[in-house]
Amino acid sequence: MFITGLLLAVFVGVTLGLVGSGGSILTVPIFVYVFGIEPVLATAYSLFAIGVTSMVGGVKGIINKDVDFDKLLKFGIPSMISVFLTRKFIVPLIPDEIIVFNIVIAQETVLMVLFAIIMLFAAYAMFKEIIIPKTEFPLTAILLKGVFVGSVTGIVGAGGGFLIIPALTNFFNLSMKRAVATSLVLISINSILGLLGDWRRIDLFDWNLLITYTGMTVVGIFIGFYLSGKIDGKSLKRLFSVGIMAVAIFVLLKEFGII
Repeated sequence: MFITGLLLAVFVGVTLGLVGSGGSILTVPIFVYVFGIEPVLATAYSLFAIGVTSMVGGVKGIINKDVDFDKLLKFGIPSMISVFLTRKFIVPLIPDEIIVFNIVIAQETVLMVLFAIIMLFAAYAMFKEIIIPKTEFPLTAILLKGVFVGSVTGIVGAGGGFLIIPALTNFFNLSMKRAVATSLVLISINSILGLLGDWRRIDLFDWNLLITYTGMTVVGIFIGFYLSGKIDGKSLKRLFSVGIMAVAIFVLLKEFGII
């Protein structure tokens, strides 16, 4: 299972390098179901792994001058603040057990079900490639979108690229190349801020596992960069979306005790 997890880590990195989204949302299920990490801790693991990997990609984008810093600040600042506050104050408020209609549901189950629902949304958004009509959006809408992205990143530990990429291409009319580069920088910053807001869990980290996993995702992102000019991005995103949907269904079936 350990080798399987590392191969999946490479796949996660490849998706980040190719389309700037999609793969990071698989990291929490990989840590939970392949490596046996407790879900809340797995979200912290994910923030570290995706943060470091995206940082590598972001640096490449900065060197190539593909990062749009103006759009990064406008969209990124509310997202950065939101992810830190979410990990610092909201995640600790989630009770160990939640009672719904006299049924006791463990925190881990709630988190994974929520994660699966977000995965389904991400898969749908990637498959349909939802396009927002080109128009001028008010600053309030952009700020709220940034806050929402930060909240999702903070709660489930996913990079949020599946939300950031459409926002950058539709709200700001960025090309896909610039959107991916800008997204990777924002994902890295959000992930690091989320980890800082969750600093109390650092002592629980299995650093050997985490650094090995992160190293494999970094290998994957360079593979993704290499392949990005050789593979049709639209078809690839749809293929990834089907895979994400399959994993989401697996998570739901697993958490509800069906499999």
